[in-house]
Amino acid sequence: MNETRYKPAEVGPSDDGARLRIAWQDGHESLYDPRKLRLACPCAGCVDEMTGEAILVPSMVPDGIHPHSIQYVGRYALQFVWSDGHSTGIFPFEYLRKLCGCAECGEPSP
Repeated sequence: MNETRYKPAEVGPSDDGARLRIAWQDGHESLYDPRKLRLACPCAGCVDEMTGEAILVPSMVPDGIHPHSIQYVGRYALQFVWSDGHSTGIFPFEYLRKLCGCAECGEPSP
């Protein structure tokens, strides 16, 4: 595994302020729509622990949602405090990279 592939060099808003930007240590840049990222929250309040199915109701997440703050969790994840008050989701770097959605990263972008 490429160790730098899953380590952010910089985390913050995109130039237009509409998306979350992560510049990765391997030089890649990922842009995330905040609402889609919130809907991808992997915590037990948003995903059924037994089935892995999403239990978060998308209509309950406002269109203008955004992170109030972003904290590093050790050296492996980010935790967001969202404008809807949600703060229990921990997003491992590898999960965030998979959510990037570009051809290099390989999954749909949130």
